[in-house]
Amino acid sequence: MALPRFFRPDKRLGQHFIRDADLVGKIIEGSGLEESDSVLEIGPGMGDLTIPLSGCVEQVVAVEKDSRLLPMLEERLASTGANNVKLINADILRIDFLDLPLPWDRKVPVVGNLPFNISSPLLEKLVHYRKWIKKAILMFQIELARRLTAAPGTREYGAITVILRYYAHISPLLEIPREAFYPRPKVGALVLELDFDRPYPKELLDETSFSRVVHAAFAHRRKMLLNSLRRSFRDLDPETILLALEKCGIDPKRRAESLDMEEFLCLGDAFASLSLTNDGSDAIG
Repeated sequence: MALPRFFRPDKRLGQHFIRDADLVGKIIEGSGLEESDSVLEIGPGMGDLTIPLSGCVEQVVAVEKDSRLLPMLEERLASTGANNVKLINADILRIDFLDLPLPWDRKVPVVGNLPFNISSPLLEKLVHYRKWIKKAILMFQIELARRLTAAPGTREYGAITVILRYYAHISPLLEIPREAFYPRPKVGALVLELDFDRPYPKELLDETSFSRVVHAAFAHRRKMLLNSLRRSFRDLDPETILLALEKCGIDPKRRAESLDMEEFLCLGDAFASLSLTNDGSDAIG
């Protein structure tokens, strides 16, 4: 279905609507959703994903910020007989997920063609609600997707890579070319599966300590690890930071991008056990 001539996508909302039905079918096929699932959809737009999705699951609760789209989407849902879709006009970043009409007594899958400009804060929110989310099947701008799936030692590898990978197993599902969207973005997208039922198989002593240490390490990523940590933990003497690095067998001359997950987990626990963190940050970006 083409967008009405009078409708203009809002650049401020980062709107890029997927228009390729074959690719939508592949996304749903690769999502592993079950008929009994009640799904939270983020950014239904004109329903190009919503309508075929509604035929595969028990219920879809679709949250759309742009009120202009709702009448058109409601009309299209009615014309296709998709009567198991509940539309919510709201900003997904501002609502309490648990207030949505979903069966939160069991874990809920999340799907969506994300507005590119909310991807990072939305990831933070998904982590916050991870106890109630089974998995998330989401379209990310290709640059961010590469960061989320990056390996240690690469330019894309950073704080968001490490922290999100602790909470969810991340798998690439499908690459979407820019030509599949209207309006065309400058780059394509990649569909990722974030499986919150498969977190990293080691539990931290203190997640806030881990988050703060990871952010501190990457805050000055071209500097040696010791210098980067010293800049972020100005109230600590270098010997104390060296003690934490020594505890994990990490050379203080290394850079953050060279550390793997096990080393970051060890360093987070070392800082926690040495009581080196004060006010932490829960941000993941």
